[in-house]
Amino acid sequence: MKAVLFDMDGVLVNSEPVIIEASLRTLRKYGVEAKETDFKEFTGMGDDLFIGGVARKYGVEYDPKMKAEAYEVYFEIIDELIGKFPGVLPLISLLKEKGYTLAVASASDLVKVKANLKALGASEDDFAAIITGSDVERKKPFPDIYLKAAAAIGADPSECIVIEDAISGTQAGVAAGMKVACVTTSFPAEPLWNAGASWVFDDIYSVSEIVS
Repeated sequence: MKAVLFDMDGVLVNSEPVIIEASLRTLRKYGVEAKETDFKEFTGMGDDLFIGGVARKYGVEYDPKMKAEAYEVYFEIIDELIGKFPGVLPLISLLKEKGYTLAVASASDLVKVKANLKALGASEDDFAAIITGSDVERKKPFPDIYLKAAAAIGADPSECIVIEDAISGTQAGVAAGMKVACVTTSFPAEPLWNAGASWVFDDIYSVSEIVS
């Protein structure tokens, strides 16, 4: 294995509470009194579907400006609500020391990814490529984003380890022909195994056990 491709939300940062709160506030303006649990099925599929899927559950058609408004709220509350997983920065340092090429492959928009990296305290320079949802037409569970990330860093899919937290992202990594290591930050172990994970860990630094 030569490369590690990180999902962002739920892997590098615990941003789910932030985007849920931002989405709840935004959808409320459109007459949607959503619940936190409504978003679960759309986790990892990109913020258009994350917000739009919930809006449609309540009979409100999605408008892209909903995401723009939710992002505005997101940036206002990110420092207050963002969660940082212990071991993320040490793992990034370890992988770089061992010579792995790193990339981010997130279904979120680039502006959100950059805000998350800043909140994490990581440098964009740690990653040879940052591929986001706007770079592909088909979002996870399709393999496109991981294939594009591998191509961007010149790695064969068979040489890549994907780190994921979501069922849709795990399916995307498997469909791309990559090994997937999952963390149980968003889903329990069983559905991640069922989605095709090669490894499932309770914390992200445990990924160090499978790299040499």
